[in-house]
Amino acid sequence: MKFTVSEIAQMLDGTIVGNDTIIIDSAAKIEEGRPGCISFLANSKYEPYIYSTQSSAVIVSKDFVPKKDVSATLIYVENAYTAFTILLEEYQKRIANGKSGIEQPSFIGENSHVGENCYRGAFSYIGKNCVIGNSVKVYPNTYLGDNIEIGDNSIIHPGVRIYDNTIIGKNCVIFANTVIGSDGFGFAPQADGTYKRIPQLGNVVIEDDVSIGSNSTIDCATMGSTIIRKGVKIDNLVQIAHNVEIGKNTVIAAQSGISGSTTVGEQCVVAGQVGIVGHITIANKTKIGAQSGLGKSIKKEGLSLSGSPARDLNEHLRSMALVRRLPEIEERLKDLENKHETSDFQGQ
Repeated sequence: MKFTVSEIAQMLDGTIVGNDTIIIDSAAKIEEGRPGCISFLANSKYEPYIYSTQSSAVIVSKDFVPKKDVSATLIYVENAYTAFTILLEEYQKRIANGKSGIEQPSFIGENSHVGENCYRGAFSYIGKNCVIGNSVKVYPNTYLGDNIEIGDNSIIHPGVRIYDNTIIGKNCVIFANTVIGSDGFGFAPQADGTYKRIPQLGNVVIEDDVSIGSNSTIDCATMGSTIIRKGVKIDNLVQIAHNVEIGKNTVIAAQSGISGSTTVGEQCVVAGQVGIVGHITIANKTKIGAQSGLGKSIKKEGLSLSGSPARDLNEHLRSMALVRRLPEIEERLKDLENKHETSDFQGQ
């Protein structure tokens, strides 16, 4: 797919300095650019590359002032990183929109309705009483159970499994091999030491503009709904347990796990390999550092936490600095002990 620099600038509401007729056919890192590529500069440490890049065009922020000549055409925008993201989204959207029609073999159950301009890949399965919106893409080898709703423009990538009664909003992207709506981990201990399975009768509700990475799992609720609110972004290999609620515009990085009935606030950031216990509430705008373990509710908004157990980030950093000094402190203690012993001996 090809764009002119002029078309890209219009898309990004940018201003051009240079040749606006150049054809762009791909995107590249600024240090790896070649003719026909477009790159961006958002971090000042990469500025030296803008003077040597082979990219035909570079997106820069409005406050960028070159220190020497730049051969590439520049597109000035409000925020270079955001603008480049918008460009990639548009490119991806146009590629996805190229898929349409029904490949065979595929299956659709009774009383299910699929909207206009949809794509159903080979070996995809859609159960009974489903409502699939307009321009939805269901890629090959996907399974959609009964009574499922999917909003307009959502994309279901290959190998995704979506269980009965799941509701998915508009403009969502679910990447390969993710499982949504499988049973929550509910077992009641018995007097004889065995465990009795607790039926999981609820569903999963995913609101608009949600992205869910590959091989993630979102369990259905025991009763009611597991809820992923609008704008949430979930990385690969994330576990969301039954009856969890994730607030709007929260991001969760890979290999994190959230236990049952926990509520995560809006605009939170959960870094990689974070473990969160069940039945707690996390305030809006909380940031939890990588490999942290959170075992209690967070009531104050905007805190940054780290460690296991997780605590205030500054306190954690001070503790880590002290831990690094433990060998030195141990040697100092030994010296003091030796001096004390020597003093006691001389005093006898």
